[in-house]
Parts: sequence; C-alpha cells; structure tokens
Amino acid sequence: MCNLYSMTKNVDAIRRLFGALNSNVGNLPSMPGIFPDYPAPIVRNASNGREIVMARWGMPSSQKALMDATKKRAEKLQSKGKPIDFKELLKMEPDSGTTNIRNVSSAHWKRWLVPEHRCLVPFTSFSEYDTIEGKKVPVWFAPSDDRPLIAFAGLWTSVRKAKEGEVTVDVFGFLTCEPNEEVKRVHPKAMPVILTKSEEYVKPKRFSGRFQMGHCKSLRLVKRKTLRQPEGFMHRPAEQVDKPRPSNWESLIRANRSERERGRVDSSKQEQSLC
Repeated sequence: MCNLYSMTKNVDAIRRLFGALNSNVGNLPSMPGIFPDYPAPIVRNASNGREIVMARWGMPSSQKALMDATKKRAEKLQSKGKPIDFKELLKMEPDSGTTNIRNVSSAHWKRWLVPEHRCLVPFTSFSEYDTIEGKKVPVWFAPSDDRPLIAFAGLWTSVRKAKEGEVTVDVFGFLTCEPNEEVKRVHPKAMPVILTKSEEYVKPKRFSGRFQMGHCKSLRLVKRKTLRQPEGFMHRPAEQVDKPRPSNWESLIRANRSERERGRVDSSKQEQSLC
C-alpha cells in the first residue's frame, strides 16, 4: 500500500502538463513527503474549466472498515473494564480515510467511479517499504532518476468523517493495480495506477469516461537508502518520523472552502467529467 509520495514540481509545471488554467493553490511549495490526510494538489474538471485544488489524501472509508475499527476500539475498552455503547461508539468512530482504492467492484466505491468524481493526482515519485538489514525503510520509485511530473489516476469527493468530526472538504484517493516487476520485488500486492501518456490527461479537453487501468512499465526504483535522501526525503521508517503539516495547511484548506462557498465550485452539483 502506498502511503507516502512526493510532488516537487511547481504549480506552473502542473498547469502546463495537465492543461489546468484555473488554480486555487497559490504558490505551491515543494512537497517531498506527502502522508495520508495531508493536503496535496489534484487536477479535476469544474464548471469553468480544468482546475488545480488542494485536497486531503484519504477518501471516506467503507462501513465495514469503520465497523472493524469500532470493534477493535470496543474490545480495548472492554478489556479495561469500561462500559460501552456500541452504536454510539460507531457513530463517533473517526475515519482516517482510504488512500489506496483496490476493489472498484465494491458497492462502496460505485458512487465515485463516475467521470464527475475522477481526478489526476500529480506526483514525482512514490514510496513503498522494503526490509533492509532487518528494518523497514522507504524505497522510492519514479520513471527515471530526474523524477518527471506524472499523475496517479484518482477519485475525489467532498465529505468525510475525520478526527475533527464530519468535515466538508475535498478529499481524494488513487486507484491501484497489479504491480510491475520492479515494484513487485518490494510490494507484491499492488501499485498505484499511473498515467504516463499525454493523451491520457491532455487530450481531449475533457477526460475520457474510460479508466486507464494500466501502469507505467518503465517505472523503476530510484532510491533505496536509510541515510540522507535528496529533496528532503525522510530517511527513517514513517512511524518513527514526526509528520508536521505544511505551515500553510490550514490556509490552503480554508481557501478551498471559501472558493466553494463563493460559488466558483458548486457543491450542489457534480462537476464536469474528469478522467
């Protein structure tokens, strides 16, 4: 499961490659380490054209996932001798979000598989964990050592029950598929769906209603080290690293919300089709 990726290109590079004339992200900083629930840029179609917006990484989890999480929480409380109200516990269970979308045949995902909820997730490399000298460390993959800008095939929506309660804020996740040979050596289960051909995200002006479920065959490992990484990449397992949000995280989220409130993106309607 990919729970760490980087996006180190600027907003002009995203705008040029993906044909997004509208941008609500300001001066986008380099993002060498994007973790779940972090804000990151996505490209989608809106009523006034293709746009770049910030969204939090993590789609709403399925009811089954929330039920399983609630059961675990209930078991812990019961082991401590505390009384529980399971229905109330389930109602209050925070959703950490689903970052990788595998089973697209699930009824849970069908509502977002329509073109209106498809998006591109710009990135320059992504990470999986490998075991080196008995320790799990991040391994980075990209098409080449210069880490060009490409995109994951993603889905987005606007509501999720997060730790702070039910929030109305744009969230996203990306699709996964069978891994190529390079990724399979590290993570045999799956890898993100990656779009690498210009016609997959540039032509036509509106993305096709067909999913591109292939993946980048040329993708290769670009860094496997436990020491210093370029571009500020972390050099320890993620669980051992503090994950401070970008300094402008709150302002980015507020900016997106205010744009929606001003009517530039009508949340009462589904936006124009997007790959």
